[in-house]
Amino acid sequence: MVQGLLRIGFWSVAYLAVATLPLAIALLGQVPSGRGFLLELGSGLGLVGFAMLVVQFVSTSRFRWVAPYFGTDAQIQFHRATGIMVLAFVVAHPLVLWISNPQYLEYLDPRANLPRALFLTAATVALVLLVVLPLWRISLGLSYEWWRITHGGLALVVILVGVAHGLQVGHYISGITNQILWVTGGGVAVLLLLKTRLWKPWQVRKRPWRVADVRSIAQDVSQVVLDPDGHEGLAFRAGQYAWLTIGNTPFALQQHPFSFVSSDRAGSRLEFGIKETGDFTATIKDLRPGERAYLEGPYGRFTLDPAAAGAVFVVGGIGATPAISILRSCRDRGDQRPMRLIYANNHLEDIAFRDVLEQLASDMNLSVVHVLESPPPDWQGATGRVTPELLARHLADCSKQDWQYFVCGPAPMMDAVERALLEQGVPLWRLVSERFDLV
Repeated sequence: MVQGLLRIGFWSVAYLAVATLPLAIALLGQVPSGRGFLLELGSGLGLVGFAMLVVQFVSTSRFRWVAPYFGTDAQIQFHRATGIMVLAFVVAHPLVLWISNPQYLEYLDPRANLPRALFLTAATVALVLLVVLPLWRISLGLSYEWWRITHGGLALVVILVGVAHGLQVGHYISGITNQILWVTGGGVAVLLLLKTRLWKPWQVRKRPWRVADVRSIAQDVSQVVLDPDGHEGLAFRAGQYAWLTIGNTPFALQQHPFSFVSSDRAGSRLEFGIKETGDFTATIKDLRPGERAYLEGPYGRFTLDPAAAGAVFVVGGIGATPAISILRSCRDRGDQRPMRLIYANNHLEDIAFRDVLEQLASDMNLSVVHVLESPPPDWQGATGRVTPELLARHLADCSKQDWQYFVCGPAPMMDAVERALLEQGVPLWRLVSERFDLV
């Protein structure tokens, strides 16, 4: 617990330090005098907003060294929340300036300076779209592939205009040292974007994979098996995931994250469980053996602590996949720690890996509880949703302090289960979550 709190404190202080760094550097230099509080506040909001924007590029750059500290779920939630904060800071920046001095409206006046007005307006619209599109992508009918390319393009527009705007306005960025630091911040953001979109695919192009098998394992769920093509494979920890690209090039727009379902001791062959939920996943069932694929990873920290006395998995639908990988790996290691899996689905035919779970339950110290919302007439198991009462009933003999608790599935289910587990005494640092709605 103490280590977890210290870790959270360290990274919180580090974020605040980076976010306020341009402001601190500016204040250490030659500070303009006689400008008034509101004017200084507006300038400070712009400096902090720009630094926070640069950190946004860091939080989506898939650094593996971040995994031991924050899981993918935490990173994505952090990125979304701080994205809204960046928008608030950047929008407040001109508003406060206009309140302090209406003459600053000239920056958006095309009659005064057409290129400046166009670029600042474009950057503002781009920033709003950066925040709004991930939230409304599905309702707007925007495909994942087009969202991905527009997200990168909009981010590039915002950061480049931000660099140019800061240099043009001057004031706190008038000295050569401050100008170098300002440009360096923007350059770091651009390099991180290029790293994710170009350098990573360039690296994985040397390690292609081949589709070995594709078969249906549940309603709208396919199991995809990949073999390495000319290399030794990919080492990963059970519960992690990789970004998958199908086709002859890793630079394709479609690149999606999927959890491994294979054991991390099963050799070079990898297995994934993929549910049909969109344009790309609808094509998975049509893959043929021999087709080329590329993997980038592994990522994530949905992994079992070797020191945990036991493990509880509360999963729904395709959210069972990382749990399957962990259980298979424990079975292959001869791990006999007690484990409990509560698996929620709508219908009987939606249960993926049902035969696998039955075999695992016979090989390990594992008990499986299936919960169906719409069960068949002869169903003898649990029915309805995963409620606090159901959790209390089936987890009464599971230690809240020494066991590790995993939650993965649809967002509404996860929100309810996380809240219930915390209310029933599971410490926050014993709870591991992974959400699949990355965008």
